[in-house]
Amino acid sequence: MSNIVHNEKHDALKVLQYLSSNLRGYRQQAGLSQMALAEKSGVSRRMLAGIEAGDRNVSLAVLDKLAEALNIAFTDLIQAPEARGNHLVGELAWQGREPASQAVFVASVPARQRVELWEWALMPGERYDSLPDAAGWNEIIYVVTGSLTLVLEQQTLTLDAGETQVFNSDQHYAYVNRTDRPLRFIRNVTF
Repeated sequence: MSNIVHNEKHDALKVLQYLSSNLRGYRQQAGLSQMALAEKSGVSRRMLAGIEAGDRNVSLAVLDKLAEALNIAFTDLIQAPEARGNHLVGELAWQGREPASQAVFVASVPARQRVELWEWALMPGERYDSLPDAAGWNEIIYVVTGSLTLVLEQQTLTLDAGETQVFNSDQHYAYVNRTDRPLRFIRNVTF
């Protein structure tokens, strides 16, 4: 299982700073002591104390257990407090010895039944129009190369390589390549 960690060479990752204060805040909000949360989550009190102190590497499995015990979303534990409620996370969650080796937690939406992962390519001038999905469906778009024009009912967005957008897909929408270069993007559909 992956860990959210930092190397001694690098400053502590922001996500670890958020985790420390968020865990403490949500635990206190729930009226739980560290011992009570440990019993409810199956995570040791020693581990909880280390996380809240900001000096413990923590696995994603442990974070899932804590989020479930607190009845919150996983992303609530690792997001900046001012970003709560926003499905775009955009936080560096892991960095290797080389700074270019890294994992960025880009976005998250709750899923009830199904998740689909699509790789799309649109050549210059191509357009894909979609009918609305059922209520409760969401999409996360990540542009790999090129520039995507995302046409939604209330707005039109231009996403360049490296950019992400989350939207409810229970509306008419379109993917458009208005450039003279090929476009590649990842489409994650959740319900």
